[in-house]
Amino acid sequence: MPAFLPARPLDGIRILALVGEEYEDLELWYPKLRLEEAGAHVTVAGSMQGRTFSGKHGYPSTSDAAISDMEAADFHGILLPGGWMPDKLRRDEKVLDLVREFAAHGKLVAAICHGGWIPISAGVYRGVRVTGSPGIKDDLMNAGAIWEDTQVVVDRHFVSSRKPADLPAFMAAIVELLAAVPVP
Repeated sequence: MPAFLPARPLDGIRILALVGEEYEDLELWYPKLRLEEAGAHVTVAGSMQGRTFSGKHGYPSTSDAAISDMEAADFHGILLPGGWMPDKLRRDEKVLDLVREFAAHGKLVAAICHGGWIPISAGVYRGVRVTGSPGIKDDLMNAGAIWEDTQVVVDRHFVSSRKPADLPAFMAAIVELLAAVPVP
């Protein structure tokens, strides 16, 4: 490999990223591109395959797959971007079941900003150290999470951050955690 190409510590890793209307543009695109750069395969799933969703700031994302067709067993982790999207997706029982399965099997559950609403509704944050948008701090605490106001919090297989400005720390933690996952 030429010296100018980055190392690919995530070869063989598969990540499910959720998308919906008014997702936070940077919180989907920065992780997706950073994960792919590190060698991971990222599947972006929305309400239907091939649908284009608009981000809060107007950047489009077309889903690779339908959430209804996704299975946690096919992935090493799930990415939950923020924006207003999580408030709608947390009403979808399939989304909640997926998050519960990732959490139950010790797989990455990564939420940033308002993305934490989804694990809250899935009931997987009780006793977990997390951060998130200050706007959902009370929701996180009421769900039994242990709130910390910092760039990134890693608690076992849960990784969380507060806002787009925290993305470098968020992604460094995710890449480090996933690089330790054994891939056959």
